[in-house]
Amino acid sequence: MSDAAGRAVRPGPALDHVVINVLRRMDAAAALFTELGFQLTPRGRHSLGSINHLIMTPGAYLELVGVPEDGPQRQDVLDSPFGLNGLVVASADADETFARLSAVGLPVGPPVAFSRPVTLGDRTEEARFRTVRLPTSLFPAGRIYHCQHLTPDLVWREPWFVHPNGFCGIGGFTVASPAPEAEAPRYAAACGAVVERAGEAWTFRLGETCVTIEPGPAARFAGLVLHFTDLTALEARARAVPDADWIRLSSEEAELALPDFQLTLCCRSARCAP
Repeated sequence: MSDAAGRAVRPGPALDHVVINVLRRMDAAAALFTELGFQLTPRGRHSLGSINHLIMTPGAYLELVGVPEDGPQRQDVLDSPFGLNGLVVASADADETFARLSAVGLPVGPPVAFSRPVTLGDRTEEARFRTVRLPTSLFPAGRIYHCQHLTPDLVWREPWFVHPNGFCGIGGFTVASPAPEAEAPRYAAACGAVVERAGEAWTFRLGETCVTIEPGPAARFAGLVLHFTDLTALEARARAVPDADWIRLSSEEAELALPDFQLTLCCRSARCAP
């Protein structure tokens, strides 16, 4: 089974990408992630009034999003939590996604279309998207929405998959909730997934990524599990960056804290599919 970008995927819902909101600190965020060995795509400028860099893999990717210094500024980005703030589900058809979510009683908004220019060599093309968003009142921890890529070939480009630190995938996404038993079914319904209990937490899968809703004093998107072919290159870079705190937990796992962006990343050495 493959998606619109030709990527092999598991049956069922899949993670499209995870959003890190840097608001007006895009230059600092881009410099930090580059120092840590992530390859960033060229800066994009959305027609809705936001800017971004992507950190690509052949599957789900990371997005640094913020607002430009001038021109229109996207209100939903300005209103969203700083740091980890977006869980985005892949959609093959935004109209079908809207109808399905409406049918299960979720107060979903209609599809919204937007675009951004992508420069490839000597030509510029328009990457186009349609998103279906759920109200923030349902998910106080952060934004949940679905994204249909109308031009996936302008997003998933093989040269962008290569990262000096060996980054190769998103293995997990953690949500802290004061009431996980009540919220977990709502998250699963919004994502079209089947939720299971795991001790005091609840889990469901979005393709290769495991989403965990765990007990916490306040609702927030609490952490990410990132996969790397090996942790050696990342560790060397993290230890050289003053704004990064690196803690080696085992030969295959480490914790990387980026306090300036309120991020805690669980970094694991993993065999990533080509």
